[in-house]
Amino acid sequence: MADISAALVKELRDETNVGMMECKRALVEAAGDKVKALKILRERGLAIAAKKASRAANQGVIASAIAPQGKAGSLIEVNSETDFVAKNENFLAFTKKLAGKALELDGSLADAAQAEVTAKIAEIGENLVVRRNLRYVCQGNGLVASYIHHGSAIGVLLEAGCDKPETASNPKFLELVKDITLHVAASSPRFLDRGNVPADVIAAERDIYANQVQNKPANIVQKIVDGKMNKFYEQTCLVDQPFVKDQDTSAAKLLKALGAELGDTLTIRRFARFQVGEQI
Repeated sequence: MADISAALVKELRDETNVGMMECKRALVEAAGDKVKALKILRERGLAIAAKKASRAANQGVIASAIAPQGKAGSLIEVNSETDFVAKNENFLAFTKKLAGKALELDGSLADAAQAEVTAKIAEIGENLVVRRNLRYVCQGNGLVASYIHHGSAIGVLLEAGCDKPETASNPKFLELVKDITLHVAASSPRFLDRGNVPADVIAAERDIYANQVQNKPANIVQKIVDGKMNKFYEQTCLVDQPFVKDQDTSAAKLLKALGAELGDTLTIRRFARFQVGEQI
């Protein structure tokens, strides 16, 4: 029998909110494999979520910069040792400057800004790390937009598309894009739409749902699994999630409705969501 450490049991407990004994039983059954143990707990209906994000003990902020007319945008995470520094106005101004640098950068901001970061470390007496950076350049008609949540712990970068050039500056379109970035920050979708869900993720989810109802007739199992998959998509896909400002609609429906009003086709092309300290 595999040696199951208390630390591994606690790790699984933190990710699932399932009791310690149930976590240990699942780990024993899975011979110490945490991924298999998580699957066992989900099949038993014990795990609350597919995976509760594991948060690193890092402090810091998310920052963004957007080019004129939303032609490009950046999103960065900069970590500090203490929350005190992360909330300091000098540090926030520095990260905003780095976000502007990232707006013109295809590669690693950590490498490109090494001299600036080293100087800032010497100034404040605390270690700083540029953990990651991302840049979107608008592909065709549309715009890139960002949203930084209060406290700068969560940030969103999103590219929205349209067919007509004039739509990109329409106030109604700008307002809807802003609302969708806020939705991404609040609802944390994993995928853009059903077509972007990897085949291995779909197969794994279907397998879990099928094992939950394996004693039923095959045709019934198929219907139940399909129903659960629809629910999975609604929970994880941006365009299908209940909209944060109106749970009776979705981003897809709002884009379609506004598109009809403006005589245009509106889409979300891509998005990213950063949260300070999250596992990447």
